[in-house]
Amino acid sequence: MDKDPMYHPGMRRLQDARETRELADRLEQVTVRSAFTDEDHAFIESCSMCFVASADTAGQPDCSYKGGLPGFVHVLDERTLALPDYDGNGMYRSWGNALANPQVGLLFIDFERQKRLRVNGRAVIAADDPLRRAWPGAVFVVRVTAERIFPNCPRYIHKMAMIEASVYAPRTGYEPPVPAWKGFDVFRDALPPRDRPPEDGGH
Repeated sequence: MDKDPMYHPGMRRLQDARETRELADRLEQVTVRSAFTDEDHAFIESCSMCFVASADTAGQPDCSYKGGLPGFVHVLDERTLALPDYDGNGMYRSWGNALANPQVGLLFIDFERQKRLRVNGRAVIAADDPLRRAWPGAVFVVRVTAERIFPNCPRYIHKMAMIEASVYAPRTGYEPPVPAWKGFDVFRDALPPRDRPPEDGGH
């Protein structure tokens, strides 16, 4: 288990205000782990989305949604998972933060089964990762070494059904459409050459 304490003084202050310190400690003892169980593995690889929390070196936070087809996140071993970085808006807030401060938090949610799992750990981003070939459309591969893995109470998860997968989700033998916003006049001249139409000097 990671050497850093599970709870810092701010957390303890609120626990004490609500008389939940003992409960918080028990939850740490009973539910927090540093290795993926078979159930964790199956759950993560069944998810079509996760949320990524990150922060820069000054502590400025960011939270991002990452999506793909179910199984787009791979559990590689009992401590490591990997996920693709797909083409986005080019801001690179989450993974840029991770280059400066590798501590990240991932939240996996299944709205149909009303279940969620947290994975806190350290991220490494690479363009030359051999796993990149496993994900059509991947730009980088992000590997996260888990330090704390734990479930959350599902009581406030709204039950929702998956209607259809995003047409933009990369997959084998499929070329996703270009998002409409890349054709807006306000962005066209700022796009990298690979995204510009030929008449604008693109590929």
